[in-house]
Amino acid sequence: MDREIPKEVRNKERNKKIIRWGSIGIGGVVLVSVLISLMRAGVQKKDLVLSTVDKGTIEVSVSASGKVAPAFEEIINSPINSRVIEVYRKGGDSVDVGTPILKLDLQSAETDYKKLLDEEQMRRYKLDQLRVNNQTKLSDMAMQIKVSTMKLARMKVELRNEHYLDSLGAGTTDKVRQAELSYNVAQLEYEQLKQQYANEREVAAAELKVQELDFNIFRKSLAEMKRTLDDAQIRSPRKAILTYINNQIGAQIVQGGQVAIISDLSHFKVEGEIADTYGDRVAAGGKAIVKIGNEKLEGTVSSVTPLSKNGVISFSVQLTDDNNKRLRSGLKTDLYVMNAIKEDVMRLANGSYYVGRGEYELFVMTSEDEIVKRKVQLGDSNFEFVEVLGGLKVGDRVVVSDMSPYKNKNKLKVK
Repeated sequence: MDREIPKEVRNKERNKKIIRWGSIGIGGVVLVSVLISLMRAGVQKKDLVLSTVDKGTIEVSVSASGKVAPAFEEIINSPINSRVIEVYRKGGDSVDVGTPILKLDLQSAETDYKKLLDEEQMRRYKLDQLRVNNQTKLSDMAMQIKVSTMKLARMKVELRNEHYLDSLGAGTTDKVRQAELSYNVAQLEYEQLKQQYANEREVAAAELKVQELDFNIFRKSLAEMKRTLDDAQIRSPRKAILTYINNQIGAQIVQGGQVAIISDLSHFKVEGEIADTYGDRVAAGGKAIVKIGNEKLEGTVSSVTPLSKNGVISFSVQLTDDNNKRLRSGLKTDLYVMNAIKEDVMRLANGSYYVGRGEYELFVMTSEDEIVKRKVQLGDSNFEFVEVLGGLKVGDRVVVSDMSPYKNKNKLKVK
């Protein structure tokens, strides 16, 4: 037989159901909230690099690629066609002025040089012979002039005597005319000899000058060959480090072929390259900054290649601290060339996000746990700061680290 359940029991059961279902409902709401929170994209705060927008000065610069090179480097070439027969040094050795580096086969060159020495001696004898011949010829002509002078004086006396005899009636008119004719002929012969002597002297002097010039030219060629032979004794022209040497015994070397390179590895410069579209911003004398890791080295643009090659202009930077311990030959560096100064402008720390003037979408921190994407207009830059033209205000905190994984997100939670 059924019994009626007391009212207190029924109320207690109803309260239990209400509490149970209420707990389930509250738990569901909490679960949904948690799921929504988890589904919302977030980023760890420790992974963010923030920069605060401020006002200040920007030394506008253009970035370029740089490579550290020895401040001094000299290529040693073979002055003759030859072959390597001995090697005295190896790459990396320190060499002083005159230090032998390698030996070339010089037998043929030395034989040719000795032949030229003999030819020089022969040319000198010929030049001396020419001087003697010219002197003899001119001496003979001078003697002929003296004889002609004496003959002319004798004929003048004879003519005067004939005139005297004719005045006394002891002579004849024909004898006087004959004496006058002989005297005039002798005088013409005398003038001819004098003119001939003058001409021969000028010709002899000119011929001697030509021969002396030819001899001097030959001697210069001989001296050049002697210098070539000396250069073929491959020696270091200065104190430096031997960075390359052709150490293949028996290797054929053509004239002008590279046999060694010496470099001064105690001082360095930076060879830079920049797109030719920025060529007007790089000029000799301009200030430059070289970044090696976190270290910044100041320098000055020392030279700029006037021609563009494959869309690139090359230039050199002379460093103030050119023997810094961080410098190594061949080391790649970031290079910035200053070309203008802008004062009292809004600026933001430079970073990998910046690739040139234009519009960017950057994340700005709106609260301690949220960043929001914002369109920002950026201008010129240097290696430290970027000019802010619009979209930000002083005091804004902007994410300047790489945010490419979140390029499709407009808002991120900061954890």
